[in-house]
Amino acid sequence: MANDINPFESLQEQISDAAEYLPYATDVLERLKHPERVVETNLSVELDDGTVEVLRAYRSQFNGDRGPYKGGIRYHPQVTRDEVKALSGWMVYKCAAVNIPYGGGKGGIAIDPDDYSEAELERITRSFATELRPFIGVDRDIPAPDVNTGQQEMNWIKDTYETLENTTEPGVITGKAPDSGGSAGRVEATGRSVMLTTREAFDYLGKDIEGATVAVQGYGNAGSVAAKLIEDLGASVVAVSDSSGAVYNPDGLDTRAAKEHKGETGSLSGFEGATEELSNRELLTMAVDVLVPAALENAIDEDIARDVQAEVIVEAANGPLTPDADDVLTERDVHVFPDILANAGGVTVSYFEWVQNRQRFSWTEQRVNDELERVVTDAFDDLIEAHEDTDAPNLRTAMYVVAIRRVVNAAEQGGIWP
Repeated sequence: MANDINPFESLQEQISDAAEYLPYATDVLERLKHPERVVETNLSVELDDGTVEVLRAYRSQFNGDRGPYKGGIRYHPQVTRDEVKALSGWMVYKCAAVNIPYGGGKGGIAIDPDDYSEAELERITRSFATELRPFIGVDRDIPAPDVNTGQQEMNWIKDTYETLENTTEPGVITGKAPDSGGSAGRVEATGRSVMLTTREAFDYLGKDIEGATVAVQGYGNAGSVAAKLIEDLGASVVAVSDSSGAVYNPDGLDTRAAKEHKGETGSLSGFEGATEELSNRELLTMAVDVLVPAALENAIDEDIARDVQAEVIVEAANGPLTPDADDVLTERDVHVFPDILANAGGVTVSYFEWVQNRQRFSWTEQRVNDELERVVTDAFDDLIEAHEDTDAPNLRTAMYVVAIRRVVNAAEQGGIWP
């Protein structure tokens, strides 16, 4: 993994690449390469043994031209200021790509949650929520889950905010448990949009997904849901991986059983449905029809990209390819369907949750899934139209063309003030 690649610089390079196909002045585009503000705070948290630990935490608000800032909060040792800046920028263009009325934000705490008890994690989360309180709100900035966070953390943030503000405002955060105002279909939303993008990609390329072979790198929520839903389309998921390594079966894995094994043991290692265990690199470079990178950013660098054998890549993670890897895969005519479309299901259903919270009216899971399918397929059509109209060199650049146009239009319509 190319950990030395700065994700914020990768984002800026992606914007510059798209700028070549847009008629905007340099100053207009330069504004879109930098966050409007970054909150950096040190959390002092008492641990179970009575000691106090100081933790570094961030919230980046990148651009609010199209609506409130929107984006997740992750707990991971690799969280840095530049990482959350990059992720918040990707959120801007992700929301614009699927045409939902949000800007982009992202937050994180530099911790490994496995090192803390549940009580400690609650104190950490509530401490962060207290620091975020002046900056978030239903019309200002709406956080959500991300890597190593989920419904429980979102419920704690909601409760902390509502208690301190002496109000009821479930829409201040999304990704909550259903009984706390969460939406049906939210847990599977990111994986579902990956599946929908894969389905549309095969249709666009004139390929039959029945029997297509698939490898999924990363078997958390997004990867495992994408795997099972793609399997349900008739594809054969032959390899999946997590931080312990990859498991492989040329005849196809039972994706649900693999998820159950990981839940019971903590890793995919030792899964009885596999015939072989592989390294992460072997999974990324194996001969399959579809590769789904669903772990962290920079998973595929230039060196790995030269050995990728998949004909189609559908990005479930944020920024899983370095810019140099993108260039290599473009030269090799590998079809890369970008993260700002493929994994946009999470933020799209978060938007639906926010709408339901504001209306105080819940949708059925079927309605959520139907609306998500409409959003993703419309965005896919916009992508293909831009790709064909602009002669952009790859699908990522074409998707950024669509997204940047929408952000610039909103900014110009509102004007720069003061």
